[in-house]
Amino acid sequence: MKRDDGFGPALVKKISGRKNTVCIDAGAAPENYVGKIAKEKPDNILIVDAVHLGLKPGEWRILRKQDIIKSGFTTHDLSPHLFIEYLENETKADIYMLGVEPRDVSFGEGMSDSVKESLENITGMIKEASDA
Repeated sequence: MKRDDGFGPALVKKISGRKNTVCIDAGAAPENYVGKIAKEKPDNILIVDAVHLGLKPGEWRILRKQDIIKSGFTTHDLSPHLFIEYLENETKADIYMLGVEPRDVSFGEGMSDSVKESLENITGMIKEASDA
């Protein structure tokens, strides 16, 4: 519902069902899914979100916990840093965030072209890696 903020759910939809991958679309309240995530006993967790990083729209970065403190703002109410600390305590997994710079997070449908292009590129990389 918030244009480029749809990047995460779109990526989950594209890569769900890949081997050794559990994908959860946690929507606007990821803290509600900690129990479900912990039940999977993951070694690694990748959180995907639109994040204001000061980059060009569609550019992305993989962030570790220490980077997230400095990363800017997401479109969620809960601090990503607090969420990651809580998730880390519950799972003991290595946690990363794939942050994509949004162009537009106003209400409406459809992602900007630059974010769509990143979605396709990242989907391809994930599919390649899971097929290896």
